[in-house]
Amino acid sequence: MKKAAVPSILVAVVLLTLAVIAEAQEPKKVPRIGYLSSGNTATDSARTDGIRLALRERGYIEGQNVAIEYRYAEGKRDRFADLAAEMVRLKVDLILVAGADRAILAAMSVTKTIPIVMAGTGTDPVKAGFVESLAHPGGNVTGITNLSTDLGGKRLELLKEAVGKVIHVAVLYDPANPSHVHELKEELPPAARALKLTLQSWELPDANSIERVFAELNKQRPDGLYVLGGPLMRDNQKQIVGFALKSRLPSMFFTRAAVDDGGLMSYGADVTHSYQRVAYYVDRILKGAKPAGLPVEQPTKFEFVINLKTAKQIGLTIPPEVLARATKLIK
Repeated sequence: MKKAAVPSILVAVVLLTLAVIAEAQEPKKVPRIGYLSSGNTATDSARTDGIRLALRERGYIEGQNVAIEYRYAEGKRDRFADLAAEMVRLKVDLILVAGADRAILAAMSVTKTIPIVMAGTGTDPVKAGFVESLAHPGGNVTGITNLSTDLGGKRLELLKEAVGKVIHVAVLYDPANPSHVHELKEELPPAARALKLTLQSWELPDANSIERVFAELNKQRPDGLYVLGGPLMRDNQKQIVGFALKSRLPSMFFTRAAVDDGGLMSYGADVTHSYQRVAYYVDRILKGAKPAGLPVEQPTKFEFVINLKTAKQIGLTIPPEVLARATKLIK
């Protein structure tokens, strides 16, 4: 009996060893992230670089243990639906939507099961219908909201404090962007009245209208320029900044990137911190968490950036008390 048992045990050991070796040699599934943006590779590079860095800090290295499928609408809103559908066909593990509300809606329309992570929408995601509540999203969407439209009053206040005698402020907005329309109607007017500012809104429905609006603004000669955020403004940022510089017009933007390009000031959520929080959601979901159980986060860190080179170029001396409040000075 003992002699008969020995070969059986040896066979079992050999089979077990082979099974372990086979399992070890079997390649692990690399998670795939779909990245959907309204812009293009150039205009979106700062954000993609920031998110990649934040993912790397959590152990996800693109091309090694995570794959990212990038899809850009290149400013064409009608491409969102097709690009989102392509993500589904690629069987991505989650869809990361950079900014645009319409891109989020497009992703929601093509899948109810693939997790969707918002990478800093400016709209209230509850009012927009993306989630049931911030604390309990309830569906397959979660992520961060940068509260861009809720900070309009603060931006106007900083613009007035920096410029001093500003009274007439031109506001550039995209009429097809719901968050822009909301800010113009609900957020900016009461703040402007409290600050004794007069606002004049200027529609920028597309890139082709920028030159015409700039020509009209040169005739009107406002005291300041307030540029709303969003894909259209971001994609044409350098052109808008160039106009403000040429016109010696103090400008307020939503993001630091515009100030890096030569805009005067920006106030908004700290983008580096936002990228880190995006990576947090990606990490949690790839490890099995459900979007419905991950609360949507609002920003806790903000940055006020001033470009001193631009101030000098347009002949503006910013008060020391305003400079002291800046989180970043570009010299």
